[in-house]
Amino acid sequence: MAITVKVVKRSDSTMNKETYLPQIFKGMGVTIRHFFRNVFGGRDTQTLKYPEEKIAYPERFRGLHRLNHRPGTDGRVRCVACMLCPTVCPAHCITVVAEDTGDPSIEKAPALFEIDELRCVVCGLCVEACPVDAIRMDTGVHMKPVSFRGDAILGKVDLMKLGTDSRAVQGGKGGDWRGA
Repeated sequence: MAITVKVVKRSDSTMNKETYLPQIFKGMGVTIRHFFRNVFGGRDTQTLKYPEEKIAYPERFRGLHRLNHRPGTDGRVRCVACMLCPTVCPAHCITVVAEDTGDPSIEKAPALFEIDELRCVVCGLCVEACPVDAIRMDTGVHMKPVSFRGDAILGKVDLMKLGTDSRAVQGGKGGDWRGA
């Protein structure tokens, strides 16, 4: 078996091809054309004067978490520490530690309820899993920027400041979630 060698003839290189000058001028032309079209034309740019004008969020925007208050009480949290929200959370950003309440109508409540907003993937599964409508994500506000990671962990008090009295009805009955 004979080995054949194919000789490829190189094209003549010129100064323009070696220095890429035509491509540099072509790229600069595109840049200058876009610059003047955006500065003086303004038809392609959509400028939002941010502090005064704000964009409307989509209808399905969730926002920060909030903990609802139990109606008819002194503002206690509606959560019964059932541990469904940390169980269903795919990012494992929710921490709940239960404690006994001493109230015979409510078996337990969260002694500690924390959400790490930097780890949260804003999926809403915690809201869907909650059987007592204690947690919601309908605040419509973003998480504020923080300098330290620990400042992005919202505790029970922070989450309850965003919450309101919940009048949710369980199973179509009137009153509280227990039917009272």
